[in-house]
Amino acid sequence: MSALEDTADGPTEVIQVLFAVHANFGAQELCGPLEILSKAYHKIHDPSTKAFECTFAAPSQGVTSSSGLTIKADIDIATAHEDLNEYDVLIIPGGNGVDDVLKNESEPLELIKAFAKLQITDPSKERTLMSIGTGSLLLAQTGILQGLAATTHPDYYTKMEIICKDAARRGELEQTDVMEENYVVNNARFELGEKMEENPFVLSKRPDGRRKSIARKGSNAWKESVKRRESNARRASLRLGGLRLITSGGITSGLDASLYLVAAMVSHESAQEVARVMQYTWNKGVTVEGIDV
Repeated sequence: MSALEDTADGPTEVIQVLFAVHANFGAQELCGPLEILSKAYHKIHDPSTKAFECTFAAPSQGVTSSSGLTIKADIDIATAHEDLNEYDVLIIPGGNGVDDVLKNESEPLELIKAFAKLQITDPSKERTLMSIGTGSLLLAQTGILQGLAATTHPDYYTKMEIICKDAARRGELEQTDVMEENYVVNNARFELGEKMEENPFVLSKRPDGRRKSIARKGSNAWKESVKRRESNARRASLRLGGLRLITSGGITSGLDASLYLVAAMVSHESAQEVARVMQYTWNKGVTVEGIDV
């Protein structure tokens, strides 16, 4: 990892992101988050301070989306397993190919489980697992969503609930709260601040009549999390060793969740700038099981 920005506590490292891509993935579910992360800088307007470095892992050298877009993988899945500890973020795009992954019990299911297990065995590092659209069905299949809250594309709420219930029967019988939300964040790290109305992650009103949630909204910048030297014991006490877990709904929800990730790991100002450049209005989701550190 290369250092790009010097801070009071030393250089800020580029955040390493791994996209686990399956055949017939959703092109926009991959390209949307990629575009947002590629435009995020630690210092706004300074491309030399890029915040994220993205790597693509796939079962074959070339993998094609359901719409015919073919991308070249940087590494294969075996190498992704070997180098998994080098990555801070694992992103799972959805798409039509999710059904085949579920049917064949193929990758990236094992990669998802390995990443979650890595956080449990080594909570000293802050890691994030994020799914886009129906990619959350793969997270549900692995059983890691037990006892947590999650969302998916609205057309798949029922299927998500069925998969989560089956996973609970195979596991520890803990249910998953499938929420009708834009995106859902578990194990976030944020400060609410003294004035809630000034917190950029808190909505004073719900924008519509969807089912209510008591979830708090918020996050905190990567560099601030490093400054506070969050207690490993405290992180380890959380589910999945404190793994930040983000699930999002459809394509635009994936954009929103990606902007949240930028705000959480870089800065809120950086996320706002990316949204401005893309002429996109950032719609917020919800945060559950957060801790104030």
